[in-house]
Amino acid sequence: MNDQIKVLTEKLLTLAGVTAEIEVVDLGESTYEVNLSTEDETGLLIGFRGENINAIQTVLGIMLKGQTGEWYRLVVNVGDYREKQEEKLKELANQSADRAIETKEPQPVYNLNASQRRVVHLYLSERQDVVTESSGVEPERYLVIKPK
Repeated sequence: MNDQIKVLTEKLLTLAGVTAEIEVVDLGESTYEVNLSTEDETGLLIGFRGENINAIQTVLGIMLKGQTGEWYRLVVNVGDYREKQEEKLKELANQSADRAIETKEPQPVYNLNASQRRVVHLYLSERQDVVTESSGVEPERYLVIKPK
């Protein structure tokens, strides 16, 4: 499966006119991480607020489904973008949770996509002093952090 994902990724990047080193890692449970390394086109691959990296991830998933008939979870990463984003989200989550505790008021967090909200929900589930919930309807869905 790793080789198949690598070949599909090479095809997609060639169509986009981008050259990158590709490493595919089997994370188990039908999940694969596709790591892309490039010196010149990191910003292009990531895009504004990660839009391009998410699009690449979606298109690769669809291409793989078309070849195999099965859905696999693919996580595309360029450099260490995903790790940096997760750290920023955790920092935002802690700041908002601390503010909720201090003010005793729910703290809304806007402009997060579904996967970012999930990261914050999971991260703050480890804290005993706050609870989280999502409110609203896409595309205006947002996260609310409340003191317990």
